[in-house]
Amino acid sequence: MPDPRFMAPCHQGRHFQGCHTAAPSAAALTPLRAGAGRTRRTPSSALVAGRATWAALALAVLVLTGSARAQTGPTVSEEPIGVAQPAPPPAEPSGFARFEVKVNDSMRVVNGAIETVFFAPVPIPGTGKSAPLAVLWLVLGAVFFTFRMGFINVRAFGHAIAVVRGRYTDPSARAPGEVSHFQALSAALSATVGLGNIAGVAIAISKGGPGATFWMIIAGLLGMSSKFAECTLGQKYREVRPDGHVMGGAMHYLSKGLKEMGLGPLGMVLAVMFTVLCIGGSLAGGNSFQVRQSLDAVSQTVPFLKDNGWVYGLVMTVLVGIVIIGGIRRIAKVAEKIVPSMCGIYILACLVILGINLDQIPTAFSAIFQGAFTPDAAYGGLIGVLVIGFTRAAFSNEAGIGSAAIAHSAAQTDHPVREGIVALLEPFIDTVIVCTMTALVIVITGAYANPDFADEIAGNQGAALTSQAMGMQISWFPYVLSVTVALFAFSTMISWSYYGERCWAWAFGERTSLIYKLLFLSFTFLGSVLSATAVLDFGDLMILGMALPNILGVLLLSGKVRADLTDYWRRFKRGEFKTYP
Repeated sequence: MPDPRFMAPCHQGRHFQGCHTAAPSAAALTPLRAGAGRTRRTPSSALVAGRATWAALALAVLVLTGSARAQTGPTVSEEPIGVAQPAPPPAEPSGFARFEVKVNDSMRVVNGAIETVFFAPVPIPGTGKSAPLAVLWLVLGAVFFTFRMGFINVRAFGHAIAVVRGRYTDPSARAPGEVSHFQALSAALSATVGLGNIAGVAIAISKGGPGATFWMIIAGLLGMSSKFAECTLGQKYREVRPDGHVMGGAMHYLSKGLKEMGLGPLGMVLAVMFTVLCIGGSLAGGNSFQVRQSLDAVSQTVPFLKDNGWVYGLVMTVLVGIVIIGGIRRIAKVAEKIVPSMCGIYILACLVILGINLDQIPTAFSAIFQGAFTPDAAYGGLIGVLVIGFTRAAFSNEAGIGSAAIAHSAAQTDHPVREGIVALLEPFIDTVIVCTMTALVIVITGAYANPDFADEIAGNQGAALTSQAMGMQISWFPYVLSVTVALFAFSTMISWSYYGERCWAWAFGERTSLIYKLLFLSFTFLGSVLSATAVLDFGDLMILGMALPNILGVLLLSGKVRADLTDYWRRFKRGEFKTYP
């Protein structure tokens, strides 16, 4: 089953399955250190109950809206007169299959409502084409943040690498937080570097041609500024508990940051909306969907799993449970080991193929640049290819979604801007490096236009298409890809479990976190046995929908980010920050 995030937008501007043509107040806060987060007491039961009520109401409105918007299906016509023996109707499903059908039909109603609101086609003037609202919102936000922050994605790139290496970290002192800069970066990357880097790029090129790669890279570079802005805010408005645990993320800077601007009611609405979307997205899109997608890919090389998917689900449930029960510290420790390993294995495999076809690399880049500005009409022209490339990048690096701010808020630092600068490396690694590697392999092997792979292309089976491309060069490479796919899925799941758990704790209280973790593990196993596509699609719709409240809030708070950046950069240029070997 193809991931909706891998779909290229069709002529109506949508990209989902079935459309393959182209997410009294709280206790008094006492500043811990200037700009370094805040220390607070545990939220009062009244506040937690209020947030939970808001969350429940938001979810209810979402479901009721879906029911109201749903349209009845087409009327079944009567059998033509004269047909003596009509074909017998298909057997009614029973047991678990019957339950799946009912759940799938119900969720399709909700999905239709979400798609209608979040992914409404927005016409692009003078082109006769359109783009999904959520994707256009992400891209416009990225462009705004790039200019508003003075091209921070370019001028702070070297500083970001130095910070991750630890040059500005005092080994004899510990800043408030739970994880290091590198661990926070790894945790956030483990959520974004996933199946989309393997499957989504292949689908984008098969629908938009090689030129889609160029616009995907441009969108990734712009997305670096979005990551900087949202992760800086995540640090600025985080709360450091007396026991050292950190609460941070979009729900905090939306509710508290906008309240400081006199927009408290709007901030609370946006925060609750983000929380509901994030919890839903974490259970399905960041969990069950990952299990199902990786199982489908791994079963190509391990046939036993085709009829015994529950074994894969059970193993994943146990492994994920061992990690997430330990919280962000254990997640970060695992992520800092898995992310470099899985990226290294995949990039090495791509480099081997590129080495074999070294003489074709210039031709591949030529096809990418030529296709970006003078694409074949079959790919929708310049605007069509641009939209496909930007869509792919938006779904891949999640810049502007607000999820990464949750992970980066836990980093140990006294300077929120510094962690924002670290975060801007994510879209570069995810999109500019990993996705481009996949693109070069697909273009050089010609798999995107190979008639032998027509079924994979038509069915948007991106992982299978990438596997076929690698198998064309070295027969056993699909086995390497299977290992990588499993690692990508696992790393995505452990990070999204933390995102969902932090939102759950914000809405229902810290003491209820174990309930969420058990619920998350239940969905992990369900992903291996559940084939209800609408349920699985629901999670990805929720994840991309998170961009709407998040981008709006960050836009309103961008002046605060710019002021903090100006002060930090002035001090950095004056050499006021001590460095360590």
